[in-house]
Amino acid sequence: MSRIIRAAAVQIAPDFENVDGTLNRVCAAIDEAGAKGVQLIVFPETFLPYYPYFSFVQPPVLQGPAHIRLMERAVMVPGPVTLAVAERARANSMVVVLGVNERDHGSLYNTQLVFDADGSLLLKRRKITPTYHERMIWGQGDAAGLKVVDTKVGRVGALACWEHYNPLARYALMAQHEEIHCAQFPGSLVGPIFAEQMEVTIRHHALESGCFVVNATGWLTDAQITAITPDAGLQKALRGGCHTAIVSPEGKHLAPPLTEGEGMVVADLDMALITKRKRMMDSVGHYARPELLSLAINQRPAATTFAMPSHASSGGPVPTTPHGSTSHDHDSLAVQPPVDDRVAVLRVAAG
Repeated sequence: MSRIIRAAAVQIAPDFENVDGTLNRVCAAIDEAGAKGVQLIVFPETFLPYYPYFSFVQPPVLQGPAHIRLMERAVMVPGPVTLAVAERARANSMVVVLGVNERDHGSLYNTQLVFDADGSLLLKRRKITPTYHERMIWGQGDAAGLKVVDTKVGRVGALACWEHYNPLARYALMAQHEEIHCAQFPGSLVGPIFAEQMEVTIRHHALESGCFVVNATGWLTDAQITAITPDAGLQKALRGGCHTAIVSPEGKHLAPPLTEGEGMVVADLDMALITKRKRMMDSVGHYARPELLSLAINQRPAATTFAMPSHASSGGPVPTTPHGSTSHDHDSLAVQPPVDDRVAVLRVAAG
């Protein structure tokens, strides 16, 4: 008997003035989806408290106040926001994929959170490379979070926005046999061409990975666009780019995509379609050639400090920097480890 999973992708506007306002919208959407029998829900990129749209239309010299406000409102993981979302996930027995601006001391990160149906936080991953204007706002993530997790609905993976243009990042998830891929984009950005490109991207990943793709994009009201910039010319850059959709492993839309306004795309995922697709083309199995092509992943979390080996203070080998110079300050944790130690390589032998 085939296993059916009901999924939802949400397209709504954040609350620019109140973090609790956006959080309340998230919780309300989870409850609404729960009433529809939804088992997996996906929200847009960095939806809490909001995507930094200001960074796309304001020059860096003017971004300071908006950037500080975003830092003040950003999400701590774990913290009150994650506890509230976990409670709603547990109450509705629903897997929740949520994008947040995560604050880690003095830095912000584009972070994706995956909550299981029991409310447990299974995954916290950071976007590996912020795109263009985003580099003024967020730090870089690492491959420690580039993982597929087992959830109540199956094996779930996630990427944010233009990470889908990094084929090696996508392959890392494919090689872990993701069944449902959760994609998140900001929405209300760039114009119609962004939505057109997005559709190509998510449908291609569904075909190549042999998985379902649930994609959520955000939405901005006219009043919010005006609040970001009063310049009518720049306001055009804050419209379009919405394509909330659910795609099958065969690359087909399972419900009409949402390209304007707020709403929720809901569809039933027949998990037997994964086998149907992969019987013909399993890109990390019988269609792979691992003896010719393979992927190396540095899964060690990025860190600015590391623990010196215990023999360092007793006449042992002198640690070196990545450039080969020696460090005689054995008590310092600021020096980087040797290259060979720093790059812990995992070979992903496809299949």
